[in-house]
Amino acid sequence: MELILKQDVENLGFKDDIVTVKNGYGRNYLIPQGYAVLATASAKKVLAENLKQRAYKEAKIVEEAKTVATALQALEIKIPAKAGAGDKLFGSVSNIDLADVLQKEGQTIDKKYINVVGGSVKRLGKYNAVIRLHRDVTIDLPFEVVAEA
Repeated sequence: MELILKQDVENLGFKDDIVTVKNGYGRNYLIPQGYAVLATASAKKVLAENLKQRAYKEAKIVEEAKTVATALQALEIKIPAKAGAGDKLFGSVSNIDLADVLQKEGQTIDKKYINVVGGSVKRLGKYNAVIRLHRDVTIDLPFEVVAEA
């Protein structure tokens, strides 16, 4: 079943992508939730026209995302966390904590666009996160988890 996505769907595609999914997934989940519409011939023509009109606006958005990416790369991020014996943390550090630190640094990024490599962090040290600023702009952001003083 061919569908046109109306918004980003994790592990499937981005808004305005034409994707092929199994019939049950499309009919029972994507279409009723409003995530997609059927990719008929007329819907594909409308999509092509919309994409053509949006192309120059998209270039501006990509440029803004790239400037944010360079600003993020310049940051040196240290996340303080309570640590026990050795380097083990009480709790963990996740994308939510990283989003909070970035918010304090003046960069507002939604936590769902931040992916900490390896899941949540449970030890002190240096780690990486992948941040998706746009469908074409993703960056690797190194950060360090340090013990609270």
